Amino acid sequence: MSVNVTPFRNGGWEVDIRIRFPYGKRHRERVKAPVTSKSGAQRWGEDRESHLLKHGLELPKKEVPTLEQFQQRFIDGYAKANRQKPSGIAAKETILRVHLVPELGSCRLDEITNERVQRLKLELGQKKRAAKTINNVLTVLNVLLRTAIEWGVIDAMPCRVRVLPTPKSEARFHDFDAYAGLIDAAGALDSTTQLVVLLGGDAGLRCGEIMALEWRDVDLAKRQLCVARSDWKGHVTATKSGRLRYVPMTIRLAEALRRHRHLKSARVVCGDDGGALTQKIVQCFVARAARRAEVRAGVHMLRHTFCSHLAMRGAPARAIQELAGLRISRPRSGICT
Repeated sequence: MSVNVTPFRNGGWEVDIRIRFPYGKRHRERVKAPVTSKSGAQRWGEDRESHLLKHGLELPKKEVPTLEQFQQRFIDGYAKANRQKPSGIAAKETILRVHLVPELGSCRLDEITNERVQRLKLELGQKKRAAKTINNVLTVLNVLLRTAIEWGVIDAMPCRVRVLPTPKSEARFHDFDAYAGLIDAAGALDSTTQLVVLLGGDAGLRCGEIMALEWRDVDLAKRQLCVARSDWKGHVTATKSGRLRYVPMTIRLAEALRRHRHLKSARVVCGDDGGALTQKIVQCFVARAARRAEVRAGVHMLRHTFCSHLAMRGAPARAIQELAGLRISRPRSGICT
């Protein structure tokens, strides 16, 4: 700590005050003393130094936006700037619009306390939201607040966001007989339905990967599929794992692809006019076949079937992870995402 007095360029005296506070922060002030004598400037500087040490810095209060004011800045500067997938951006926008803004939109970011977060959990629970949905909402809130800290909008985390415990659910899949019946039922309907079922159950493709699969990804000579992209509401992006993978084809899948070969579109599965299919249409294909076979429906259930059948045949966990394009390091038996 020091107070130095030097002549000011336009007359008078300049006081240079340097302070190091007990908590470690350093501060320096260089101002013209409001007195004319050097000794008076020295005393004024020492008084100012004592005042700062006793009362600390008088910093202007930071303007903190409300959650509603900050939401678009977060979407643009975080989700879109980091080139997240359109589905991820849309999910964040929906969570903000439907859950967070109605409950916390008028709160300044630094006023979102632990109690407000707990109240949010309670209100979502009273609306019969599933624990997984509530945790998704809390995760977006947590990321938003941490982004605000990173950008200097707020100084520290105003609350602690704790997610709810979720029960470990067992993924449903078709046993060998039920799956064989589903394939037969799909074949009795049409070739497109059967191909969708086989791409999900024999190759483990997600719904968006089935929709985005192109003929250039199909190597019938090697009996191999290259899964390189996914379709979400017309947005073609990388797969969920972010990398392409190669999946060997079963004999029945290869035969189904040979029979289905067409020139209507670059995509393997498409409409009669060559147009791209929507997720709802693909889901309807599987639902129709499932009703005919009298088994449970679901495109993603076919993917569970693919992973589970590999596990039951003795495939190593690492091989299942690679073939299914899983992002987890140790996949649980029968569970895929």
